[in-house]
Amino acid sequence: MTTVGPPLPYRVAGTSAETADTSSIELVATGRGLPPFAPGQFAMIYAFGVGEVPVSVSALRGPHGGLVHTVRAVGAVSSALSRLRAGDAVGLSGPYGTGWDLTAAAGQDLLVIAGGIGLAPLRPVVHAVLDRPDRYGRLAVLVGARSPADLVYRDEIGRWRGPARVAVTVDRPGPGWRGAVGVVTSLLDRLDLRPEQTRALVCGPEVMMRHTARDLMTRGLAPDHVQVSLERNMRCATGHCGHCQLGPLLLCRDGPVVGYDRVADLLLVREL
Repeated sequence: MTTVGPPLPYRVAGTSAETADTSSIELVATGRGLPPFAPGQFAMIYAFGVGEVPVSVSALRGPHGGLVHTVRAVGAVSSALSRLRAGDAVGLSGPYGTGWDLTAAAGQDLLVIAGGIGLAPLRPVVHAVLDRPDRYGRLAVLVGARSPADLVYRDEIGRWRGPARVAVTVDRPGPGWRGAVGVVTSLLDRLDLRPEQTRALVCGPEVMMRHTARDLMTRGLAPDHVQVSLERNMRCATGHCGHCQLGPLLLCRDGPVVGYDRVADLLLVREL
């Protein structure tokens, strides 16, 4: 579902630091709120006096009942959002784009694979499956990061262990790191995959998603049982400006979540 209209006023209910440059922001409506979001959809967040930026929802309900967005400070708008504090005001519009297809995943094993901050759009999926384990089969969560300092939701990931099969790896271990080292696909060897009844949801850097999807297919998963969340330069969020075009797809409208069968060939074209 896509909502077209001016941003609605929201206020910051709380913030939490995830890494040195990444923070989570909970937003609650000051009046009429937006329609419900689905896991994988995104909002346009407007920092007054600076601009707006698309950000996926990283939790559908935070401690204060609001929407949670996880933001890395990489540009003017995201840096302004990272400086927000409780009580500050922003504008919010959405929900935009497509979400993870959890309806098709009902009764199936769920394999969540995240690279870096790519865990943010997948976090609501983990919440949904843990809230309703009777609807799904086994849940496995594989997380990769550049270093231990770059892991987001580190404490929460620890709490997922038990209800879910969880494994974490880093590219560069730091002092005291006793976990796995290597690319996230190396963690697949730890799983007892049942490819015919598994749905994989993947989000991270584009190169990581390509290699992960290929590895999953060599292990027997069908391309249409692998979903990826893609990013391009989204500006209008409604499919009108064309900045987020990937071949025939406009990712703010036709994505960001798409089946790998629809984009496998497109992602092989340089600079497309």
